[in-house]
Order: sequence, then C-alpha cells, then structure tokens
Amino acid sequence: MKTNPIIVGSLLAALLLSACGGKEDEQISRESEEERDINTIEVRPELLSRLKIGNPLLIDLTDKILVPSRVQVDEERTAQIGSYVTGRIIELFVILGDYVKPGQPLARITSPDLTNSQLAFLRALSRVVVTTKSLERANHLLAADAIPLAEVERRQSDAEIAQAELAAASDQLRLFGMGNTELKELRRKGKVLPWLDIRATREGYVIARNVIVGQVVQPSDPLFQVADLSHVWVVGDVPEQIARDVRLDQHVEINVPAIGGIDFDGIIIFVSDTVNRLTRTVMTRVLVENPERKLKPDMLANMHITDAQHKTLVVPEAAVVRELNQDYVFIATGDNHFQRVPVELGHEVANYRPVLDGLTIHHKIVLENAFHLDSERKLAELE
Repeated sequence: MKTNPIIVGSLLAALLLSACGGKEDEQISRESEEERDINTIEVRPELLSRLKIGNPLLIDLTDKILVPSRVQVDEERTAQIGSYVTGRIIELFVILGDYVKPGQPLARITSPDLTNSQLAFLRALSRVVVTTKSLERANHLLAADAIPLAEVERRQSDAEIAQAELAAASDQLRLFGMGNTELKELRRKGKVLPWLDIRATREGYVIARNVIVGQVVQPSDPLFQVADLSHVWVVGDVPEQIARDVRLDQHVEINVPAIGGIDFDGIIIFVSDTVNRLTRTVMTRVLVENPERKLKPDMLANMHITDAQHKTLVVPEAAVVRELNQDYVFIATGDNHFQRVPVELGHEVANYRPVLDGLTIHHKIVLENAFHLDSERKLAELE
C-alpha cells in the first residue's frame, strides 16, 4: 500500500501546530494567573506583627464644604452719592480712603437749574409777603366796612396760592440737595447762592470717587461711594447637591489666602432660592465682622461650611494606598494572606476617608502600615 506524501505532510503540520497552540494556551493561562495574583500577598511574620487589622469604622463625621468666594462691601452699609442737579464740579473736598460723617461736604457744584430754582423760590417768597400784607389791609378795611367781603376773599385766595407756590419752590430746592441751613440763609439774605455742596449721606470710608474738578455731572452719575467696612459680605456659589445642608444663621469659617493664617467667623445671612443654570450653584452670602479692615472688597476667599453630623463608614488614611489614580485597601483573606482591592473613597476628613463603594463594615482590612504592605507586594511582584 502506497502512502501519499502530501497527506503525510499535512498531518505532520497539523500535529506541530497543535503542539505549539497548546504551549501558547498554557503560557497565556499561566500569565493570566500571574496577573490575577499581583494583588495577593503572603506576609512574613515580622511584617505581620507591625500591621493593625480591623474593620472599617462607622462614625459621626462632620465634613467641611470648601466654597471659593469673594469679599464684597455690605450693601446695607454702603451709599452711592451723586448730584441731584446737572452742573459743573468746582471743588472737591475728599480723596479715596477718607473717613466721612453724614452731612460732611464731598464736592461743590454750580448749576443754572439750581440758580433758576432759587429765583423761583425768592419770587414766591416775595409774593407771600405781598399777599399777606394785602390780606391784612383788607381785613382792616372790612372791619371799617370800607370794602366788600368778596374782595377780602379774593385777597385771601391770592395769599394761599402764594404759600403753595413757596412750598413747591422749597420742595424743588430740597430735591436739588439744599438743606434747611441753605434755605434759611436764602430767606435771610434774599440772594441766590452761587453753588451747592454735595454731602455725605452716611458714615464710612470713601471707596470710590468718579469725578474731577471741572467735570459736568448729571443726577444719574455715581460720583462717590461711601461704605462702612466694619462689616463685609463674603459671597460664594455652593454646588446645588450640597446646598440642602446650608441654612440661615449657620456659622461658617472664612479664610483669605492674601491675609495668611487668620480665620474669620461669619454667619450666613442669605441663601438664594434659585439655582444658576450655567454653573448649577446656589449663591450664598455670609456676614463677617471686619473691625480692623483687613478684609478688603474683591479679595478672594474660601468659605468653609460645616456639614451636619451623620453616620459614615470610613477607613483611616493610613489604610489607603494609591496607584494610577486609584485607591486600594488590603483585605485579610487568611492568617497571613491579604488581597489588594480597589475602593471608591471620598476626600479626607480628620484623617479618615469616607467609603463610597467597595467595602462593608464586615470586611477585615489593614488599618495601619498599608504602605509597607504594598511595598512588600511590589517587591514580590518584581521577583
């Protein structure tokens, strides 16, 4: 019987490929087993004595929410001051940083409108004098039966109209910023005052001055800003998912990097009822005492809001090892065997890491010296 050489060659090739494939499968299986074992370690007795084994802890944890913030002036203690009339500034009495009191002159202004209003006031005042004397003479003549009653009534009507015109002219001058002192002087002298002082309306420091001598200003122009800086606002945007833990009258800790290691105590006075659509945050305002004026408007600050206490499963910071942006802990699987497992943890609070996923309170883990155990595991992996 003859053997076909082609068939024999094919059989030999198939046997060789099968043998090679078996070796490759065995090698892949062995490599996979080694990959699975890189997270497992058998600990030497001398290292085992240095490890602390126990369960994750369930404790009352109080977290601090860090909110980037900024210092602002207290709008309740701030005043924008301008001119009540269109005119030209002829003199300035304050500079930035000056401390002023209510009624103190800040600038001096001249205005044609002011002059016309004073003339209207003087005309009304003169008419009041004339009509009042005319009414007095009419009353005397009526008593002597020299004029009819209708004439007295007409003169009384003229006197009342004159009084109303004087009151309207006085109100106009008050709207232009003229006070009782200037009105009394105008009555006494009967001469138009050539200028008017723009005065402070509250006590505080001049933190803005937007005017120079010779500038023409209008009532809509903010010329000065005066603020009481003994209290300031610290305003921050709290993420919406933690805004539920923020409440009015809650004390918060304020830290300003520009000042250094000084912490300020503040009280939450406002929590917005709406959420910013773009940033998904809730605006929160804190009132902070600032007697030494160390906190300055527009400074950057950090707002630390203390969260309410709640039961939280945690592990000590010393139980955590980190590799490639992943947190791990070691679970005890036997007398001296440990398994490194990935876990999801929150940020550190008082040397503890809240457990988000990967552990339960029933697991036995390495609580201390996990770093040394991980170093031992890496050495074993190299071997």
